[in-house]
Amino acid sequence: MRYNTKINTVLALETSCDESAVAVMRSEEGRMVLLAHKIASQVEEHSKWGGVVPEIASRRHLEVLPFLVQDVLTESGCSIKTIDAIAATVAPGLAGALLIGSVTARTLARLHKLPFLGIHHLEGHLSSVLLSDNPPKLPYLVLLVSGGHTELIEVKEYGAFHRLGRSHDDAAGEAFDKVARLLGLPYPGGPAIEKLAETGDSSRFSLPKGRVSRKEGGFYPYDFSFSGLKTAMLRKVQSFDDLDNKHLLADLAASFENVVVEVLVQRTIRCALDKNIESLVMVGGVAANKRLRKMMSDLGKANGLKTYLAPSTFCTDNAAMICAAALRRLELNLGASSIDLGVSPRWPLEKSDSLYCSPAPF
Repeated sequence: MRYNTKINTVLALETSCDESAVAVMRSEEGRMVLLAHKIASQVEEHSKWGGVVPEIASRRHLEVLPFLVQDVLTESGCSIKTIDAIAATVAPGLAGALLIGSVTARTLARLHKLPFLGIHHLEGHLSSVLLSDNPPKLPYLVLLVSGGHTELIEVKEYGAFHRLGRSHDDAAGEAFDKVARLLGLPYPGGPAIEKLAETGDSSRFSLPKGRVSRKEGGFYPYDFSFSGLKTAMLRKVQSFDDLDNKHLLADLAASFENVVVEVLVQRTIRCALDKNIESLVMVGGVAANKRLRKMMSDLGKANGLKTYLAPSTFCTDNAAMICAAALRRLELNLGASSIDLGVSPRWPLEKSDSLYCSPAPF
C-alpha cells in the first residue's frame, strides 16, 4: 500500500527488548519535530538477573504501554484523530516483546483506519541520526553499535542498506555487559564501565584487538570479534586476588573500554577511506559512550571525514527513532505495511523493504 506525502504526524511504539517507548512526531517543511516521547525502563528489574528476562519484559510492556500511549498523546497536544499513521518495531528482537507493541499498534491502526508501518529495529537506529540538529546527507557509512549489533552499513539511498562489516561473536554492548559482570559491576554494563573508567589508566593493561581470519588467508578488514578480548579480561581478573582495589578496577575498566573504542573507530575509518565514503554516522546504545564519541569525532576529522553522531538521548532504544524511520518512508512514498504483518525475532536489515510488501513476509 502507498500513501501520499500529506501524511505528517506519526505515533510510534518500540518494544523490541526491555524498554517500553512511545513517541509522536510531525514533519514540518522537511524537518522532523518531536512533539512528545516517553520511555518506561525495566533496567532495575532485569538487573536482579544480570540481563533481560524475556517473559518479564513482555509482561511489563503489556502493563505500561496503554498508559504510555495516552500520556504521550496528551503531552503532544494530539488526539488519535489527528494522527496520520501508526508505526511499531516488528523485527528483530524478543518475539513476545515485539508482539505487544505490534498488536497494540495494528489494533489502533485498524480501529481508526490508519496506515500501519512495521519498522525494522536497526532501521530505527539508523534513523536516530535524523533527530540531530545537523543530519547527514546521503551517501554515508554507519557504525551501528549496540547491545545486540555491531555492524558497518553503507547507506547510498534511504531503504538501501549494504552491510560491509559485522561482529562474528558478541556485539560490543554484550561484551561490555559480560566484562562488567567479571568486574562485579551492575547491569547494564556499558554505563557502569564508562563511569568507573573515568578515573582509570587506560594504558595500564595491554589487551588484544580481535581480528577475524579469512579461510583463504589474511583477515576481514572491517569485521569485529570480542571473544578473545573477553577471555583476556577474564585472565586478568583471575590473576588478581584483591578486586576490591578501586584503582585496579578502574584501570581494568579503562583499558577494556579504550581497546573496544579503538577497534570500533579504527576499522570504521579504514572502511570509509577504502570505500571513498566521505561521511561517517554513528548510532546505537554504545554510541552514547563519551570516549567513543570523542575518538570518532577527532580521528574522523583528522582523516578528512565528516562525522555525524546520533544525539545521546536517542542512542539507546526509543520510539522517536521509530517515528523518524516511519516519517522518512512516508515522505519518500516508500509505502506502508500490511495490517497482517507479524513479528520476527531475526530479520536482516537488507530485507527491510519486504516489510512493506503484500503479502507480508511473516
